[in-house]
Amino acid sequence: MTRRDNVGPVCSLKFVTLLVALIPELLFLGAGVQLQDNGYDGLLIAINPQVSEDQNLIPNIKEMITEASFYLFNATKRRVFFRNIKLLIPTTWKANNYSKVKQELYEKANVIVTDWYGAHGDDPYTLQYRGCGKEGKYIHFTSNFLLNDDLTAGYGPRGRVFVHEWAHLRWGVFDEYNNEKPFYINGQNQIKVTRCSSDITGIFVCEKGPCPQENCIISKLFKEGCMFIYNSTQNATASIMFMQSLSSVVEFCNARTHNQEAPNLQNQMCSLRSAWDVITDSADFNHSFPMNGTGLPPPPVFSLIQAGDKVVCLVLDVSSKMEEADRLLRLKQAAEFYLMQIVEIHTFVGIVSFNSKGEIRAQLHQINSDDDRKLLVSHLPLTVSAEAQTSVCSGLKKGFEVVEKLNGKAHGSVMILVTSGGDEHIGNCLLTVLSSGSTIHSIALGSSVVEHLEELSHHTGGVKFFVPDKSNSNSMIDAFSRIPSGTGDIFQQRIQLESTGENVKPHHQLKNTVTVDNSVGNDTTFLVTWQTSGPPEIALVDPNGRKYYTSDFITNPALRTARLCIPGTAEPGLWTYTLNNTHHSLQALKVTVTSRASSSAMPPATVEVFVERDSPRFPHPVMIYANVRKGIYPILNATVTATIEPEAADPVVLKLFDDGAGADIIKNDGIYSRYFFSFAVNGSYSLKVHVSYPSSISGLAHSVPGNRAVYVPGYIVNGNIQMNAPRKSAGRHEEEQKWGFSRVSSGGSFSVLGVLAGPHPDVFPPCKIIDLEAVKVEEEVTLSWTAPGEDYDQGQANSYEIRMSQSLQKIQDDFNNAILVNISKLLSPQQAGTKEIFTFSPKLFTNGPDHQPDGETQESHRIYVAIRAIDKNSLKSAVSNIAQVSLFIPPNSAPVLARDHLILKGVLTAVSSIGIICLTIAVTHYTLNRKKKADKKENGTKLI
Repeated sequence: MTRRDNVGPVCSLKFVTLLVALIPELLFLGAGVQLQDNGYDGLLIAINPQVSEDQNLIPNIKEMITEASFYLFNATKRRVFFRNIKLLIPTTWKANNYSKVKQELYEKANVIVTDWYGAHGDDPYTLQYRGCGKEGKYIHFTSNFLLNDDLTAGYGPRGRVFVHEWAHLRWGVFDEYNNEKPFYINGQNQIKVTRCSSDITGIFVCEKGPCPQENCIISKLFKEGCMFIYNSTQNATASIMFMQSLSSVVEFCNARTHNQEAPNLQNQMCSLRSAWDVITDSADFNHSFPMNGTGLPPPPVFSLIQAGDKVVCLVLDVSSKMEEADRLLRLKQAAEFYLMQIVEIHTFVGIVSFNSKGEIRAQLHQINSDDDRKLLVSHLPLTVSAEAQTSVCSGLKKGFEVVEKLNGKAHGSVMILVTSGGDEHIGNCLLTVLSSGSTIHSIALGSSVVEHLEELSHHTGGVKFFVPDKSNSNSMIDAFSRIPSGTGDIFQQRIQLESTGENVKPHHQLKNTVTVDNSVGNDTTFLVTWQTSGPPEIALVDPNGRKYYTSDFITNPALRTARLCIPGTAEPGLWTYTLNNTHHSLQALKVTVTSRASSSAMPPATVEVFVERDSPRFPHPVMIYANVRKGIYPILNATVTATIEPEAADPVVLKLFDDGAGADIIKNDGIYSRYFFSFAVNGSYSLKVHVSYPSSISGLAHSVPGNRAVYVPGYIVNGNIQMNAPRKSAGRHEEEQKWGFSRVSSGGSFSVLGVLAGPHPDVFPPCKIIDLEAVKVEEEVTLSWTAPGEDYDQGQANSYEIRMSQSLQKIQDDFNNAILVNISKLLSPQQAGTKEIFTFSPKLFTNGPDHQPDGETQESHRIYVAIRAIDKNSLKSAVSNIAQVSLFIPPNSAPVLARDHLILKGVLTAVSSIGIICLTIAVTHYTLNRKKKADKKENGTKLI
């Protein structure tokens, strides 16, 4: 064990002790939503800069959250409510005495409001990328949803909708309806509507009129155009995750009211547990108790905040340790790139350097032109000092001194802190940093990572990066590229299209292509960096065959960079670059390509990278996620590759998938995921993701999958059908995609502890199967699932164990004693990620009396199946989701009608009988009248 391993826990304990001793309010800065004394503090709602200013939007948001707070308080049995809310106003809106931001960034918002509409128009939704009981990414609303009161007819009151989405975001529960499977056949051979609870009533409607349930069934399939319309007046009080719009619904489904048979995401993701069971197991409920009394909590307090002038200070280490592995050179190259290309116009920028003391190199200077950028570059440090000691606090102190000269405070400022030396005295300035209102983005170089540097970033809402000492690594530039703007304006931000580096042999070349798609192209820049004196021979060819050479690039010999800015909008298509190493020694050559959106009418494709655990302890894996989207739409069928660079080992390349298996919980939601557990050493790991999207495939999703508040098409009101306006569909014109696209993004860094030295025993089981499905085909059941790996989602498992039961409770609570299915005909498990299919006859297991579950008779027409994988060392995965299938449906017979539908059938029968009677009376009356007229006519003739 290294000295660092020994010291780490002691230092961590001191650090935590110091945090606890600090003023509690300071701990909420940059730390996201916190629950204290039953109230949530720090909820951040951010309005996108593209949203037009509307004086009604802010009051409507306030009204929604206030209503939500009281509704949530009652739904959680007096446990939680919203206390303090921050509303981030875009800088595109005119100033209105708003408070200035501190560490609030658009990218950190819990709720975002945009004008980007999905295919389902104004559906509110929550981006959930992790499993049951895990927090989501954010809640999304359109401005129209918040402004158009007509939409409440279909969605229900906005406060109720917010609680539905909050449960997704905060507690990781899932929807209890299913638009793709609105009906199912239960174990008693009854047709049921996918709902929770089953007590919610309604009737079947065909073509906007009531109809017998049988008319909705053709050969056991549900007829297109049939739907189930719910009664507007209900007695059922659950569930908020099904239909919060019903006035009677005031609670979540619990163990008593939960419908375990419904084919919905809640049952699939949460192993048939009710939403309330999952919620009460959360950390929020473990640390809070119902409030005393009968009164309501106080209404939420809102703070309206807006970013002022953007202020950035580079705080750069110049100690002698920066001389190792060309650290200072790589820092200067990345800092020049940031100053010349990344930082937005009109930003105030200052520069500070430090070793044991801090020194101001450039006071704040506003960027209004390229000359301003070049002036700041000239103030970058040229050499390192002879002193090895570093003092991060001294550097930050000087940084605060620089930024405070603008407005007297550091609130809202950004510190980009780069350091390579160990410093055990960060705690000396921790209170100052946390109370400064500044956001600290930290970049750690080499293996001598500063203890608790990443904690500074975490507690101020910043991003942390690690740059390994590898000459061909482009991690330093990637880090500067990834630093968030904080505004959420994707049309003004630089997007990284390419980032690569290689050690090129003498007289060899680095050659590749990069795609410039038509959603980007403005301010396109090619940056080439090298290691030794003299640039490589550069050749760049655009899609039309135009060529650029070294002489066309702006070269900075001192920094060893060459930069080419393409005038106007770069030609879309494939650009080919070639770098020839003309030197007689190995040369590290690197290429970075960035661009901006080509039009404000078309959002460019973006990729956001993050991890679930950023400080795992061996053997817990890290889950890597890449959110690939175009505006609000997920991008499907992309090739997404993660590169993980440890401190002192070779990089690991890992392909990410959006297949709804393994670490990826929802298929086709644009979030590509994978487990990473190939830990070579203790310490920091740098993460970067490449996304490529070929032009030959279609991959822009036409909907936003995931969890959203349901839009109710209509209700039964006093026995009459009242349909709501059809749900708005945002007709989207999908532009022609000729070239595909490429993107690169840094995912920051994560640290791993507890890695064993040398070989270690197998501790990684196959991952849980989460997409098991069962379908009845004639007299057999066909199972399908995605194969897990030998280790989580990598490699090839050794065998499967499949069990079934006619009792849901039995297979859920006692999988080991459920009926074992003979899988001798199933070949060995396939490679992870492959679709597996297995068919068996359930008659072999369900005919005998010995296999009848307690309390059930042969009337049960349903079986439940689950599976787990086993590796070669007998490590077993967790039991899969439980699949269910109906059996023994007699041919040519309709399923038994459920209670609601029997009532409907009785009503319709009665109506029909009354109709027949009325018709008989009418016909009789008509016949008699006609006979009387005929008699009169006949008598008249006789008189004449």
